[in-house]
Order: sequence, then structure tokens, then C-alpha cells
Amino acid sequence: MKLKITIENRIYEVDVEAFEPEPVHHHFSQQAGVAPPPAATAAPEVSDKLGRSPVAGVVVRIPAQLGQSVQPGDAVVVLEAMKMETLITAAVAGKVKSVLVKIGEPVQSGQALFELE
Repeated sequence: MKLKITIENRIYEVDVEAFEPEPVHHHFSQQAGVAPPPAATAAPEVSDKLGRSPVAGVVVRIPAQLGQSVQPGDAVVVLEAMKMETLITAAVAGKVKSVLVKIGEPVQSGQALFELE
């Protein structure tokens, strides 16, 4: 299977060989870039407002500022893990209520990184 991967606005084509009988899809809304649209009448869940790390790594950038309005898919925190950067994005629209980490700080998988209001 061929995949296109974009890293820092550069597109790479890679060949991937699947070893599982059926594809397994993992979804990390904070990392995926764009979360699925919420139902028209459903209010955002508290978990949607809390950005968590999908991997263990180190905080390398915090592009969002306290009080900044963000849309789904906007980068709030950038982690580095195994020499690769992972964007942790907003799952829902809101304002950055708090950033719970600092640049250079190591984080664990599942750790809360930021909260939206």
C-alpha cells in the first residue's frame, strides 16, 4: 500500500506492507489533525476539551497562547518522540484555558497537555 505523508509541508510517498488480516484504525483526535464534526445538538464532552498526549515524548513547541481561539485541527502543543514531531491539536473549537506543560518537559502517553474552554 502506498501512503503520502506530509511533514513540515514536504510530501513523502512511502510503501507500507500490512501484516494484519484486516486494517486496524486507531483514532487520536488530538493528533489526527481534524476531528469528526460534532452532532448538531450535542455539546462538546469534557474529554474533547482536554488535549492529551497520544505518545511519550518531550514538548518542543507550544504554538497556541492562553486565551487564543482555536478551531478543530489547530496545533496547540508539539511533541517530539523518537526524533519525530507530533502535533497535538484541538478536537473542538474553543479558547485555550490552560497549558499544563512547558517547553522541554517530558510527557507520558495519556498525560493532559492543555484544556480548552
